[in-house]
Amino acid sequence: MLSTVCLGLLFASCSSDDDDGGLNQIQNPNPNPLSVSDFPNQNFMWQAMNLWYFWQADVTDLADDRFASNAEYAEYLSQNPDPRTFFFDELTFTEDRFTFIDENYENLVNSLAGVSKSNGMEFGLVRFSGDSDNIFGYVQYILPDSDASTKDIQRGEIFTRVNGTQLTVNNFRGLLFTGSDTYTLGMANIVNGVVVDSNKEVSLTKVEGFQENPILLAETLEVSGTKIAYLMYNRFLNEFDDQLNEAFAKFVADGATEMVLDMRYNPGGSVNTSRLLSSMVHSTDENKLYLRQRWNEKVQMQLSAAQLEDYFASTVNGAPLNSLNLTKLYVLATNSSASASELVMNGLDPYVDVVHIGETTSGKNEFSITLVADTGNSFIYNPNRENQINPEVAWGLQPLVGRNENANGFFDYTAGLNPDIELEEDLTNLCILGYVNEPLLARAIQEITGTTTRRGFNVQMPAKTYISSGAMTGMGDRMFLDKDLSLEK
Repeated sequence: MLSTVCLGLLFASCSSDDDDGGLNQIQNPNPNPLSVSDFPNQNFMWQAMNLWYFWQADVTDLADDRFASNAEYAEYLSQNPDPRTFFFDELTFTEDRFTFIDENYENLVNSLAGVSKSNGMEFGLVRFSGDSDNIFGYVQYILPDSDASTKDIQRGEIFTRVNGTQLTVNNFRGLLFTGSDTYTLGMANIVNGVVVDSNKEVSLTKVEGFQENPILLAETLEVSGTKIAYLMYNRFLNEFDDQLNEAFAKFVADGATEMVLDMRYNPGGSVNTSRLLSSMVHSTDENKLYLRQRWNEKVQMQLSAAQLEDYFASTVNGAPLNSLNLTKLYVLATNSSASASELVMNGLDPYVDVVHIGETTSGKNEFSITLVADTGNSFIYNPNRENQINPEVAWGLQPLVGRNENANGFFDYTAGLNPDIELEEDLTNLCILGYVNEPLLARAIQEITGTTTRRGFNVQMPAKTYISSGAMTGMGDRMFLDKDLSLEK
């Protein structure tokens, strides 16, 4: 996570030794005023967002000169007693789709490390055609060593009910995500393009503290004499950077000359891990610019070029980084691919011919940082400073604080990155991931070798995902900056 930025970033509106929002200098004639200290959660949220929020200048109530006195500021904080409602109603910009908060910062920190309560079944939800609010789920993959891995359920299976109740756009959160840790799925089959309920049921139980290894598959395929590195990578988790480097060591040792990077279900994560992965794909030249950050105006002006710029890497956790040194990459990405997945594609684009196969991506180009009530560290969460966090405030914030642009200055993909070769997943033929006949992988292999392992790529029933399970976790489709901004290059 981030460590200190420096006290120079503490503006008057959020001074580290001022619990009244930096407004003490204004005298209040009212002998019995409301006190800012009576609203520690709201005060923390306003101060942190006033400093870091990317759209700070666009939110009227976050203006530096919004309040003329302590009394006015305290009155404002008092008007919305629920911190969550206060945060989203008062402090966020209308175009912000991805900022989130948690009433316990520890839950937020764990979620960014891929630690959650999970049964190990990752799935997508699809709306039935027509005007119906009914939806059904399809299994995208099963995580190894999970509860689901011990049950009779696998990729491609369909379910329509939970505990006997039909899934709808209105009840799926309660049934699948916030309800009981154990639930029973009512399975279904696709018959002539129609989802038909079956008698099969599967009971799954979520386990606390489950951590997903984002490297689901890392194999070297040999097709028509060409060695192809295939990596299915499902989250950008910096806790697994060493394992990622080991996977590339195997690709290099195997003599892979081409690569298919499968991020079709990857919702994002660590910016630094995206940099490391891109270096493993393309280059360990530390003089090559990978990305440049853009913050709000008052933060931007206080950061140096070294703090704003990230270059390709040559090491990971002190070990030499293994790179395929490719100038062409085949990426499998869909509308479930977001944030750091898109960052890899955009960051590599100035140097690598990125052939995008699949669908238009999510369009998440902003990054976030974790903020807690630690005024002495500019509100930035540091695991070594947990004893400095205000014990009255347990909230953790994960606001969008900036955008990343590539070496060419491009960052504008809020509508998503469009595919070079459009191909949707087919619910009638999802096939085994990593198998050469799996449609998206087979299409990439066709581009690489000029030959196909399939008879065709006709899609009978496209997987029009309404929402995926990956986007519903605490981490969701967020991109977080795990960079020590106090370090000079």
